[in-house]
Parts: sequence; structure tokens; C-alpha cells
Amino acid sequence: MKKIICAVLMAAAVFALAGCKKSNKKADGDAVAALKARGTFVLGLDDSFPPLGFRSDDNEIVGYDIDLAKEVAKRLGVDFRAQPIDWDAKEMELETGKIDCIWNGFTITDERKNALSFTEAYLNNDQVLVVRADSGINTLADMTGKIVGIQSGSSAQEAVDDNASFSASISKTVMYKDNITALNDLDIGGVDGVVMDSVVANYSIAQTKKPFKVIDESLANEGYGIGFRKSEPELRDAVWAILKEMKADGTVTAISQKWFGRDISTIN
Repeated sequence: MKKIICAVLMAAAVFALAGCKKSNKKADGDAVAALKARGTFVLGLDDSFPPLGFRSDDNEIVGYDIDLAKEVAKRLGVDFRAQPIDWDAKEMELETGKIDCIWNGFTITDERKNALSFTEAYLNNDQVLVVRADSGINTLADMTGKIVGIQSGSSAQEAVDDNASFSASISKTVMYKDNITALNDLDIGGVDGVVMDSVVANYSIAQTKKPFKVIDESLANEGYGIGFRKSEPELRDAVWAILKEMKADGTVTAISQKWFGRDISTIN
């Protein structure tokens, strides 16, 4: 009797487990359908990251990534919303379902790829050192004994840590909520240099006309991708397929020329 009961219980457990697996697989595969049912594509971003995503003079969130994402949402047949998030907690914001993706100069790293579903790189970038033009600093070696500013939660920290000689030479690292705050502190002498994305650095210097310069040496070369939940590769693939369509029909090129004056997209 015990053997019969045991066999029945084991069969029931196997059936239940199989049902769970089938249900989860269905949920994963329905990520695009679920998005369309919700009706809004929510992009998580740091809204002080020009020219990819930032606040305009009238407080509207604009930028290169925003224009791309708006068109993607349109072609998916849903509305679009840009949702500012704490960049330090970006992965948590994604996993809790508050946003559908992280799309805002989000550097692809091996660690992040283990946790998220990433698209291919749509832009290339370098981590560079920005200093005051009159500082006398012309090389990374000139930062010996000096103070460096970095945005908290950014890949700039990894770039500094991975460059052993540079990391050992500086006296202190100061963390900031965003790059704009870091550059403002650089302007008043609070730090001697800021390590940040070249895309953002060059745009900010051109727009603000502040007396900064970018050191020629790069600390790291990287690619920007769009991060989705690990369980939703179908949504990632759908978005990437639309971006490739946009590249083929000239939309990506037009948006790139609008923000950068030339096509710097790496989408093929």
C-alpha cells in the first residue's frame, strides 16, 4: 500500500513540476504580448546623461536613446514612457517590474550579461578623464596624488579599478549621483578630474562651453547595450529587430545625425 501511495505522490509531484515548467516557459515567451497588453513601454534611465537621456530646458526628457526608444515603441504599437531611476539600483528597478528595460548609455560587461538579457552594442564609447583646461594635466600619469570623481554605479569605476597603475596613483575617489554634478564639482576645484563616458563628456563640453578638456588616453573601450530581464529574451530580440529595421530604413542614421552631427551607430 505504501508503495502505491508513494508512486501516486511521486507521479503527482512530477506532473506538478512539469506544469510549472510549462507555465513559466509560456510566461517567458509571452513577454512581447504582455508588453502590448500593458500598452506602455517603460524605459529606465539616468535623466542627467546627455545626449542620450536628459532634461531639456523645459524639463522634458529628451536625447538620442529617447528618440530611438520612442520609435521602437511606436513600431511595437504601444505608448512610451521614460522613467528616471536611481542608477545605483537600476537592476533592482528592472527585476521588480517597474521598468521594461535599462536603456541609457548602459555599458555591456560580463558581470551584467550574467544577470541581464543584453542586446548587441548599438554605440561604442570610451571611459576618459576630463580635467580643467588650465590644470596642467595632460596625461593619466599627471593625475598622481590627485582626486578623481566618478558617477556611482557607472562603469567608470570598473575602468579605474581595472587600470592598476592609474588606480594606485590617485589619492582619492569621490562618488557622485550623476556626471553633471561631478563636472560641476570639477569646475569649482572639488576634484582634479572626472572619469566618465566620452560620448557624454564631449557633448557636455561642447554645450556648456566650460573650460574642460578630455585627456587623449582612454581608460577603457566599451559598448552600450539595452538590458532586459533575463527571463525575457523575446522582448530583447523584438526590440533589436526593430532597431535593425530602423537602421536599414535610415531612421537610426537621421537620429544620430540630429544628436551627434554624424552617424555613429554600430547597428548593422
